Amino acid sequence: MNNNNKDWFKECCDCHDKRQAHVHEVQGSVEIAEREEDPHNHRFATVSGEAIPAGMSHFHEVKFRTDFYENHFHEFRGRTSLAIPVGGGRHVHFLESVTEVSDGHVHEFRVATLINDPIGEEA
Repeated sequence: MNNNNKDWFKECCDCHDKRQAHVHEVQGSVEIAEREEDPHNHRFATVSGEAIPAGMSHFHEVKFRTDFYENHFHEFRGRTSLAIPVGGGRHVHFLESVTEVSDGHVHEFRVATLINDPIGEEA
């Protein structure tokens, strides 16, 4: 499938022509930090911002705050990859980054969003 094809974009994303563009659920766990001193991780769940057009595709802004562990949590603000088609006119996005510093450390994470419009009619 050619990601630069206008027909693919119209079928998969169609985010340029809607008043409110779609969003994605994002959930996961960060990697373990402080392996020697205090090994732990955190979980997070959020909903992305609306689609932001980029060429023939789009991305989403994502922000979240992790769960709380021993007097601290972590925050993240960033952007997803461009749309990755998964069939049936649907797509996901990839996100790989690191949280902000809290309690003297950060956590790396990598996650794929959930598909857009999971119970809608097939595109």
